[in-house]
Amino acid sequence: MSIPQITDPAEFWEDRYRSDARVWSGNPNPLLVREAVGLAPGTALDLGCGEGGDVLWLAARGWRVTGVDISATALERAAAHAAEAGFADRVAFERHELGVTFPQGGFDLVSAQFLQSPVALDQDGVLKRAAGAVAPGGTLLIGMHGGWPTWMEKHEHPFDADFPTLQGVLTALDLPDTWRVDTLEAVERPSPSPEGKPGTRADNVWRLTRTV
Repeated sequence: MSIPQITDPAEFWEDRYRSDARVWSGNPNPLLVREAVGLAPGTALDLGCGEGGDVLWLAARGWRVTGVDISATALERAAAHAAEAGFADRVAFERHELGVTFPQGGFDLVSAQFLQSPVALDQDGVLKRAAGAVAPGGTLLIGMHGGWPTWMEKHEHPFDADFPTLQGVLTALDLPDTWRVDTLEAVERPSPSPEGKPGTRADNVWRLTRTV
């Protein structure tokens, strides 16, 4: 993703999805799979759901899922994929510019996977509201890129990025002692270049439980 020419978040992401028939693979995010596979199904909120890969994975495992995105095009595709998979009765989609509006209600799982943007996003504020949407006994699951891929030279970085640290996100969340940290980990994963040049990328994952 290159330096954005469009700076309005809604316009930027709508343009991004309209520019390609399919932006993402349709597969669930691996950190979600790793951390949520053992959780008992309930209600889930997927922030920044895109074309619905994570929503479908959760719905297939018995969750009732609300997917949220800023792009109407992304949400239309996600709803179509859910209907094709036979999950229309257990998923719902809402359009929000997170940081401006936020879904109502409490959820057993709130997932924010790679909620990172080259245009304006109140990331800390959104994650605090995400924590506030977790029901007692529920889980907040966050996945973030921790840096650029190793194959990318500094002069190749498409834009300046401030990658969140493990402790930095915990500090920003400022959670009370009624929360438990279950996973706080940096994960190195394969990340080849578009041309196939080998490399890795560091991702950070937080899984936190609201105990009461």
